[in-house]
Amino acid sequence: MENKHLQQSEYDQFRTFLEQQCGIVLGDNKLYLVKSRLAPLMARFGVDTLSALVSKTLSPHERQLRAAVVDAMTTNETLWFRDAYPFELLKTKIFPEFNDLRRPIKIWSAASSSGQEPYSIAMAASEHQSKSAGNLKMGVQITGTDISNTMLDMCKNAEYDALALARGLSAERRKKFFKDSGNGMAQVVDPVKKMVNFRHLNLLDSYALMGKFDVIFCRNVLIYFSPDVKAKIISQFAQALNPKGYLFLGASESMAGLSDSFEMIRCNPGIIYQKKQ
Repeated sequence: MENKHLQQSEYDQFRTFLEQQCGIVLGDNKLYLVKSRLAPLMARFGVDTLSALVSKTLSPHERQLRAAVVDAMTTNETLWFRDAYPFELLKTKIFPEFNDLRRPIKIWSAASSSGQEPYSIAMAASEHQSKSAGNLKMGVQITGTDISNTMLDMCKNAEYDALALARGLSAERRKKFFKDSGNGMAQVVDPVKKMVNFRHLNLLDSYALMGKFDVIFCRNVLIYFSPDVKAKIISQFAQALNPKGYLFLGASESMAGLSDSFEMIRCNPGIIYQKKQ
């Protein structure tokens, strides 16, 4: 459709804008993604063409539009207990190491999207605690961050429809960790919900106010960044981790050539990275 047409020069300008705002690098072949993500904003902001929308987005005075555009471009679908093994490693390896900790174990989900990852971590913690009264007796504090305020609102509400619940969640966990809230929706139960707090964060910004963590999850996020930005983020993760703390990356992501602050630990299955002392 003509109203969704973008010139190559306009696409290139938009790619530069997006990388500067949030570090995401769009390839030459992602024009279709820009069209599908931004088209719904045209009516919302009273713009007739995608070209005009992009042009307005480039103006520093259009703060509301720019925020909505970044929101649209950074929103990703996710699922419960994605890839399974990180959550099993929490229960079989990492949580047991922290059982005698005299404070709550602190975990950061650095791109929480619609909340499935941090709540899956909380459910894994609950399952570990239920095995023995001595497990993680000081509790678990999970922080979820995201650049999208829309996603953060969804996270805080902790309410999901049948389609979202069907993605990666077993019937047993659905029954144990959710309560029906009407209209086909279900909400995370309070004991799990209370383990998690959410806050807005752009991974390009400073993490100094986040505090220190024992475990950081940043999975399937670094693939969108340039090597320089990846190295910067990993360096900041190292500073945000306590000594011997753990970092989870996505299954297809590697730290090779980006940092010497971590030791790679091969598990069966999966890989995790442990901060050197």
